[in-house]
Amino acid sequence: MTSASGAARRPLKSRSSGWARWAASALARSPITPNQISVASVVIALLGAGGLLGLPAPWSFLSCALGIQLRLLCNLLDGMVAIEGGKRSATGALYNELPDRLADSLFIVAVGYAVALPWLGWCAALLAALTAYIRVLGGALGLEQDFRGPMAKPHRMAVLTAACLLAALEHGLWGSQHALAVGEIVVAAGALLTCVRRTRAIARQLRAAEAGERA
Repeated sequence: MTSASGAARRPLKSRSSGWARWAASALARSPITPNQISVASVVIALLGAGGLLGLPAPWSFLSCALGIQLRLLCNLLDGMVAIEGGKRSATGALYNELPDRLADSLFIVAVGYAVALPWLGWCAALLAALTAYIRVLGGALGLEQDFRGPMAKPHRMAVLTAACLLAALEHGLWGSQHALAVGEIVVAAGALLTCVRRTRAIARQLRAAEAGERA
């Protein structure tokens, strides 16, 4: 991840943590590039999503939860290595966005198939991608990129992680996985609301800019 400016970065408190600074500094001194870290997040997502569909429960749920967290770790460190570590590249913005969208879709679609509701998985993945599209569209229109939720990427992944952990417990106790289906519904509904909120915010800013030009 090598966005053009700090303003286009998602605000994350974890960037200021000691362990994150140490890990980013170590990676910055290594031959590993931010783009490689971004691609690694997709590989991890593929393994986590594949585990959800291929491993027996409850290990499938736990492997998916672990994959989600490792994917988020990659998403954190690629930007820190690029910006704080001084390893930006011309293709950084491209590698920042595309791997994110692929990793998101892999996890979300896999959950849909895991609960035998593939249409829900594809719908949730489409809405998740649309939240990012609207954010980037705002930036392309000259506005500050809007990372508001309620179901931005960190929120989506937190919901799915919790759903996977609850599904592992639920499966052990009752042999069911309703928590996973509920988590997917929450992601889809929250992503839809996020799309509406971000679109309305962009429209307000564009109207305000037009009014300012006329004044």
